[in-house]
This record gives sequence, C-alpha cells and structure tokens, in this order.
Amino acid sequence: MSFFRNPEIQKSLIFYILLILILTIAGFLLGYYNGLIVLTISILFTFLHFLITFRRYKKLAELGSDIDRILHGDDSIDLAEYSEGEMSFLQSEISKLTVQLRNQAWALKKDKQYLADSIADISHQIRTPLTSINIMLSLLSKPDLPEERKTALFNELETLLGRIDWLITTLLKISRLDTGTVKFKKEKIMVSRLISLAVAPIAISLELREQVINTEISGNESFTGDLSWTVEAIENILKNCMEHTQKGGVITITACETPLFTEIVIKDNGPGIDKEDLPHLFERFYKGKNSDSQNYGIGLALARMIIVNQNGTIKAENAPEGGAKFTIRFYKG
Repeated sequence: MSFFRNPEIQKSLIFYILLILILTIAGFLLGYYNGLIVLTISILFTFLHFLITFRRYKKLAELGSDIDRILHGDDSIDLAEYSEGEMSFLQSEISKLTVQLRNQAWALKKDKQYLADSIADISHQIRTPLTSINIMLSLLSKPDLPEERKTALFNELETLLGRIDWLITTLLKISRLDTGTVKFKKEKIMVSRLISLAVAPIAISLELREQVINTEISGNESFTGDLSWTVEAIENILKNCMEHTQKGGVITITACETPLFTEIVIKDNGPGIDKEDLPHLFERFYKGKNSDSQNYGIGLALARMIIVNQNGTIKAENAPEGGAKFTIRFYKG
C-alpha cells in the first residue's frame, strides 16, 4: 500500500509499535487485565490515528491531482470542497495562486498574439518599400533607359533605403523600450535647446514645404530627463505635424514651467485629427485616415513610450481654433 511506503508514515508506525509494546509490558506488570486494557486502547488509538492520517493524505493527494489538472489547462476544477477543516488555509492560498497563474497564462497568450501581430505588421511595413526597390532595380537594368529617368530612380532608391533604415532603427528602439533595457539619463534639459535640436533634422523638409515653426519659449523652462531620447520624441511629433499640415503652414511651440511640471505644447494650423483617429493615435502601426503611404504608424507610438518612461504624459487633441495640438508634461519629483 502506497500509504505505508511514505517514510514519515513508516517512522511513525515504528514509533507507535514500540510505544504499544512498552505500555503493554508495563500494563501486564501491573496485572493481566491491566495489560489487556492497555493493549486494546493502544491498538484502537493507533488505528484511529492512522485512519485519520490516511484520510488526510488521501485528501492531499486529491488536491495535488486537481492542481495538476489545473496546471494542464482544466478550468472546470473547483477547489471549494477543500474550504472546510484543517485544509481551508491551504485551499485559500492555492486558490490565490491558481487565479494568479491563470491571469499570467492569459497575459502570456495576449502577449504572444500581440507579438505575432507585430511581426506581421513589421513584415508588411518592410516588404512594401522592398517591392518598390525591386521594381526600380528592374527598370534600371534596361540599357535604353534615359539618364534623367535613371537619376530620378536612383534618388527614389536612396529615399526608400533611408525609410527602411529609419523603420528598422525605430523598431529596435521600441523593442529596447519594451524590454526595459534602456537606462534613461537624469540630467537638466533646457526646453529651448531641446526644441532647437529636434527642429534641426527636419529644417530642410520644412523649407521645401514652405512651413515655419514659431516658438514662444522664455528660455528658462527646464526639466529632468534624457536629452537624446527626448529629442527623438519631440522630433517625431514635429514630423507628424509637418506631414499633416498644408504647404505654407505654421507650427507653434510654446512652453511653461510650474512647481509641478514643465509643459510643452506643439500646435499646427492643419486640418486637425479625425475624431475616429484620436483614440488610436499613439497605438503602434496605427495609420489614420489621412495618412500617406510614407507613414508607418510608429513615430507617435515611440514618442509616447519615451515620454511616459520619463515620468511624463502626452495628450493629442484638436485645438479650438483648428489644427492638431499635442500637450506634453514632464512632472517633477
């Protein structure tokens, strides 16, 4: 019998047998009937002890079996039958653990699905410019192609390769933020310098679009954060405003500092954000109704991740006077 194969039970059985022998011998020394009474009571007590222990072990074995079935995905198991008696505390703790394990399993399943969807999106985003590159290469292989057409194709190839490079670099940054491997610096950042560094990479594009940036910054506003990462976030927001503002449009940047936070507001005088796009604007790979083919839907998602990871918030809305408005706050403390 497996019950008596348990080392603890075997030790307990040997102890009780020795105890019965000692008590019985002592009883017989006091008299024959005394010995019989001691022997009977000892055997009865030992039997009841092992019967109760056997039932307890059986209950524990059933609980172990139920736990094993739960771990293998059986959600129909109810542990309520163990909620009475000496196993109630154990049942309570196991129930908590079971709920936690189920929640973790659900979260892992959700993460797995999200990862699969993300990989599909990334594959699609990279495949699109690669398809265009293959077509251009086949055109360039034609011997009778005019030089002007070749130059135009080479310029477009350079643009597409730049987009692929930006896409892969941005995705790697998002991946680092997702895994928590980024260590943000904590340094004093002057908002005026931050805006200057963020505007510089898109200055030529702004000039080609005949767009201007107006800043209303006193020069004293500051906050604590990582300059290079925050420049990346602000630049992506400015790019979004630039791409969704008409030729000759204006982008306005204002800043203020309070005892609680430093606020940066970026506004444009474009058509604004579609109401259906507003709830999803910072979602990864989300492309709004008015987005062009060059929009990958990850710039604003990256900007939000950078800002949030530095004790900040970002809100997108339509300004009362028209155009899109992004409000960024970096909180102190």
